[in-house]
Amino acid sequence: MKRFEMRVDPLTHEIYYAVPLTGSALLADPLLNKGYAFPLAERAEFDLTGLMADSVGDLDLQVQRTLGNYAVKTTDLGRYVTLLSLLDRNETLFYTVLTRNIEKMLPVVYTPTVGQACLEMSHIIRRYRGIYVTPNTVGNIEKILENTGLPNISLMVATDGERILGLGDLGADGMGIPVGKIALYVAAAGIHPASTLPVCIDVGTNNERLLNDPLYIGIRQPRLTGQAYYDLIERFVQGVRRVFPRALLQWEDFGRQHAFPLLERYKNRILSFNDDIQGTGATAAAALCTAASIRNRSLADDRIAIYGFGQAGSGVANAIVTMMHEQGGVPIEEARRRIYPIDINGLLVEGMKAEDYQANFVQPKSVIADWPVSKDRSPSLAEVVKHGKITILIGLSTQAGAFDENILKTMGENTDRPIILALSNPTNRSETTPEAVMKATNGRALVATGSPYAPFAGPDGKMMVTSQCNNLYMFPGMGLGAIVCQATRITHRMFHAASCAVSSMVTAEQRAKGMLLPELTNIRDVSFTVALAVAKQAREDGYGMIASDEHLAKLIRDAMWEPHYYPYRRVKLD
Repeated sequence: MKRFEMRVDPLTHEIYYAVPLTGSALLADPLLNKGYAFPLAERAEFDLTGLMADSVGDLDLQVQRTLGNYAVKTTDLGRYVTLLSLLDRNETLFYTVLTRNIEKMLPVVYTPTVGQACLEMSHIIRRYRGIYVTPNTVGNIEKILENTGLPNISLMVATDGERILGLGDLGADGMGIPVGKIALYVAAAGIHPASTLPVCIDVGTNNERLLNDPLYIGIRQPRLTGQAYYDLIERFVQGVRRVFPRALLQWEDFGRQHAFPLLERYKNRILSFNDDIQGTGATAAAALCTAASIRNRSLADDRIAIYGFGQAGSGVANAIVTMMHEQGGVPIEEARRRIYPIDINGLLVEGMKAEDYQANFVQPKSVIADWPVSKDRSPSLAEVVKHGKITILIGLSTQAGAFDENILKTMGENTDRPIILALSNPTNRSETTPEAVMKATNGRALVATGSPYAPFAGPDGKMMVTSQCNNLYMFPGMGLGAIVCQATRITHRMFHAASCAVSSMVTAEQRAKGMLLPELTNIRDVSFTVALAVAKQAREDGYGMIASDEHLAKLIRDAMWEPHYYPYRRVKLD
């Protein structure tokens, strides 16, 4: 049964919820619960009289009470549990609190705290959210989707829990990631929470700690592999297409051996993208676009090393290639040769074993022929930076301290204004810190990081602000734009348009401070700007609604939900 429908009164044009639930069942539904903000008339109509104190409050008073409770928590995990419990009780209140405090609460609802929460999810979970799909239940996927009771789903975030942040295989405990991503879609882009759905594709886990934990909530078996795994995903996608055919599906935190095949297999069959690959790439490209503007030089003039060439690293590489090609007219193959991919065994050089997604970036042996390094092994990170004369260094390795003082000083010798993007998170896995970069380069570098860092005093005593290269700049607006313009697919050019849109929002004053991305306090404006750029690019490429810029902008603005309580009318629904 549907939990509610959004309707418009034909006479007064009032938007209201048609709700069949009453009494304690209504109070227990987090999408519909208003707490003591239920007006007296609705309390009478929905059998709520006497189920709460007589006083009637409003959303602002509820926010005040929530912030008071939040303030007394002494740990980030405690704050996370407080907010998750609020989400489980009253979604409108949760999103009001989060939207008004997005910059302060972002590190709690997502990285880095969500990583710690996922490590302990089976021990802290209070209420299941979204849906869990397993080998035992996937045959009934259509029924599972209908069991949500939601009138329509526009957006799903799905994970199989194999590669949660830098923490590895967390199985069903990885559900904290889709839940967190959905929260950010709603807060940052205004996608209505009732049209979103977090999904855990629980195919087992190879994590012995979880398998031996009596409280573990996932299925207790080794991970499904081979054709059986892909058959399950196929059945899941079929169900989504049948029940919610226009929904966008975001693949999240899949292992590298599955992430690329799934993205390739379904990119033309269902509206979908992989944020770890494409979102990370587009956000890094936005930061590099700003850096190029600050330095007044084209990216085509740079030599770029990417340390950690997994799915995120390859996503960044492809985004850079697209930017060089679209902005500078650099041929694709030539752009690829300007990127030096470095994995665990060193620089990827011709003759080495490489994954399919790495193959296009493998450097020919001729590149290192004149380097004074041993030819019995692949050049190390330090050797690549020195002999490759690297001017842009990007880290996605999750190797804390990998960019040591020697490497950073070499970067400062290679160019007047080196660009360092240490994008691994959480914070304790970052390749370096902004302070270390500025100290080694005498304050000349342009820096962005994957995790948040507090402002600090640079070598000249001037306070420096480090941009956080957070995918929040990208995926909410991408999802919003694609859904509103009714896109049939998501392309590299749409992500490139999003990168340019984000970079264009960095003001001259911010650029003068070395900031590479706009402030997160303006995230709703960022999401709108990205959504419009995406919708326009989809239109130009023939994959989206044909409408004027002005009409697209109005549709996007109208689609951005602001948290508030709608009036309810008691109605029996089928």
